Amino acid sequence: MRISTQSFYAQSMSALGSQQQQLFRVQQQLAAGTKFLTPADDPVAAARALGVSQAMAESAQYASSRSRAMLSLSQEETALKSATSIMQNMKTLAVQAGNGTLSDADRASLATTLQSNLDQLVNVANADDGNGQFLFAGFKSASPPFVADAAGGIQYMGDQGQRLMQIDVSRQMATTDDGRSVFQSVQGGAGYVSSAGAANTGSGVFGPVGLTDATAANYGKDFTISFAGGNYTVTTQDTPPVVAATGPYVSGTPISFGGLQLKMSGTPADGDTFQVATARNAGTDVFAAIGDMITALKKPLTGGGDAAKADLSNALSTFNVKITNAHDNVLTVTSSIGSRMNEIEALNTGGASRFLIDKSYLSEIEDLDPASAISEYLQRETSLKATQQTFARLHSIALFNYL
Repeated sequence: MRISTQSFYAQSMSALGSQQQQLFRVQQQLAAGTKFLTPADDPVAAARALGVSQAMAESAQYASSRSRAMLSLSQEETALKSATSIMQNMKTLAVQAGNGTLSDADRASLATTLQSNLDQLVNVANADDGNGQFLFAGFKSASPPFVADAAGGIQYMGDQGQRLMQIDVSRQMATTDDGRSVFQSVQGGAGYVSSAGAANTGSGVFGPVGLTDATAANYGKDFTISFAGGNYTVTTQDTPPVVAATGPYVSGTPISFGGLQLKMSGTPADGDTFQVATARNAGTDVFAAIGDMITALKKPLTGGGDAAKADLSNALSTFNVKITNAHDNVLTVTSSIGSRMNEIEALNTGGASRFLIDKSYLSEIEDLDPASAISEYLQRETSLKATQQTFARLHSIALFNYL
């Protein structure tokens, strides 16, 4: 078969172009450091690389979310540590106020200090994250959650929403706690709280509530103890009330009712009442409890006799139980924050491990072996040069060179 000069040139140029293209492709691979330049080079590997890249992007996003969640929880933890310190100081002030040698002026001074602590606690409850978002306002984070009303009390203006953040594939975490759950709640295990009636005129003083029988018929209910004619009557606060116990009053002798026991001393007047209620029903607002204590400390004892002293003693007892319950609740929330922060750290460790595994796998799929690529490049370059030289020699062959 005769091969024409035109056909020879066409075939030679095609071969040269193909080799140049292959050499150029190896050059691009070396420059990019990847095995394939387009998905068409290796569709299966390209699909795998895309999936791994997406997984790595998701991992990076979750890591960023965990970082923001950790910051939010850290800010809340700092605020609650301040609240804990303030409440501990209040408990110390209450102990000081129980000193019988203090004068009315001394107690008024303690009331001023307690008011300052109350203001500090409200400021902590209205703490923000530095960007104008209040930590304990729930979903209403643009406004301060605790606001003073016309009567001087502190009202919660937020809601009970918790801001959630997706910190892993199947894990959403609350990064905030609402103010009502923190400062106006008690734990389920909080015990009974005793308090004296506002209209009492006697000198009856109650002690701590003791538990004697948690299986008693009326255990868990709220009670009212009333005095008349030297006798006491304990009734539940149901509708209608049920008599839980009755008998003659003897100072210093415990009164038993509903699986509970309350020791009382002094001389209650006819018509005096005392409430023994579960912590949830006795008033869970720590700000209100502090306000009541401030009012009690400002009330002079001079000229009030035993009745005034009894009022102060009972107010201090009630406050001590309520501030302890509030303090325990804040500690529980703080513990919950610590648990969430520990979980984030564990997720960060696992996420970093997964990210490294994915990165290594992606490297196996995409990354070019430099030694192999350089060797291929040199081979193709040598082959191209040889082809070019062969073409040049054949091109110079002509019959006229031999005449």
